[in-house]
Amino acid sequence: MSSASDAWIFFYIPLFLSLLFSISTAVHPISQNGTCYDTCGTIPVKFPFGTGFGCGHPEFARYVRCNSGALEFSTGTGIYTISSIDYPSNTLIVEDPLMSTCSSMQNSGSFSLDRASPFTLTGDNIFVLLGCSTTSPVFDPNEDLCDRGSVTRVCRGLYSCKGVSGIGLPQNAPIATCCVYESPIQLAGYTLDLPKLQCSSYTSVYSFGGNEGDPMKWKFGISLQYNGSYYSNICKDCETSGGLCGFAGMGRIPPPVALDKGMPGAGQGGQKFKSTSVMTEDAFKSVWTRIANGNS
Repeated sequence: MSSASDAWIFFYIPLFLSLLFSISTAVHPISQNGTCYDTCGTIPVKFPFGTGFGCGHPEFARYVRCNSGALEFSTGTGIYTISSIDYPSNTLIVEDPLMSTCSSMQNSGSFSLDRASPFTLTGDNIFVLLGCSTTSPVFDPNEDLCDRGSVTRVCRGLYSCKGVSGIGLPQNAPIATCCVYESPIQLAGYTLDLPKLQCSSYTSVYSFGGNEGDPMKWKFGISLQYNGSYYSNICKDCETSGGLCGFAGMGRIPPPVALDKGMPGAGQGGQKFKSTSVMTEDAFKSVWTRIANGNS
């Protein structure tokens, strides 16, 4: 073999090893501490939500997590329980433990929704302020913050509840201290500041359930719409074949990774999914390694 050929061989070997090293370093395994589950308590957990680190989409991980079998939603004003998720409509219902209902009324905290979060209020919510001062800004005639069209029906119904004694009012009290609140900001963010509004409590009705005349049967909670554009075909295929979709890598928005189904896990409930690895999108031209049901 000629010396020229030998030179080319020695040139290509380092080049090949360098390329192989570049691809291998682009593989970021999720930490083994990031075990994922397909349920939290009784609620099915699908992408973009997750039960732990590396599960679901990182933009949602800061707001939704599974804690001791309860799926929780966090905002700047508190931690709320998620009672249900409807994946086809991209909506979920959260419950504020301090929010008043017909059966139990109490002084409430405030509620806020981060403007930058992937969540918005749905149009189903009817926010009602209870036990408000007569000097409350919601009664300012120049602001028109109360929905006068539904205030009589909704407020009279709530004030007919025995639970109203929890905020210091007699049953069937005058509804002058009640307001069906229309916030001036409905879409990108929301803040219900009770001290500023001078009200004792609040509630949210997202459905009357066909029982407008019986507040004991109203559905109390806050209905939220989440941004469904994060759901990709890769994650759809992964979940269809029995896997879960999570994220690996150190970038701001790392690439999705499929998680293989293992044995039923303890603690969170449901099926336990082990972490696997995936090459970054740039490293291998969007060719993903998907593992579902333990099969590569």
